[in-house]
Amino acid sequence: MDLVEAATGDVLQREACPDWLQRPGIAECGQDWDTVRAIYAALTGLLLPEIMPPREWRSLDALWTDSSGRQRIIEYDEEQHFNRYRKTALQNYPESVSVAFDKTTWEDRCLTHEVIRGGNFSKPKPPLFPMNGGRNYQRAFRDMLADVLPPARGWEPTIRIAHFEVVTWLKAWDAETQMKRLLESKVG
Repeated sequence: MDLVEAATGDVLQREACPDWLQRPGIAECGQDWDTVRAIYAALTGLLLPEIMPPREWRSLDALWTDSSGRQRIIEYDEEQHFNRYRKTALQNYPESVSVAFDKTTWEDRCLTHEVIRGGNFSKPKPPLFPMNGGRNYQRAFRDMLADVLPPARGWEPTIRIAHFEVVTWLKAWDAETQMKRLLESKVG
């Protein structure tokens, strides 16, 4: 995120999360509740409770308020974000969901470079994800929430930066310029 700050000239709020994304139940999801519930069902085959359990919490990589006051989430997607669970979530986004990343590229990457890690990367995460591999389901669900919910709250679409987009130049002398180009390609 240091490179994003250098490229934008803005200070990011790191490891933070808006209240409405902390434990998004029916009240927090509002008009997006049916979408969120349907994607949870597609992922797990379970019914999403209307109130999130208190143990559910999260932080995001960064929150960005640009010089004009627009707010958006920035997430860095490491290789474990690309798997069949994330693909299921992405395929169930309504056409109306606006994102600041190439959704087709993310879906394709989920098929061609799937990473399912074991151990803590994959353990059950009850009560919402009690199954084997629960952490993978949880990651896909939380990524979806960070993509679907912001626009209804007046936030700009979430920017996702994938490891494969930056790995070849992240340590290069012109990395700041490369990041600026990448961000411009995502936000227009």
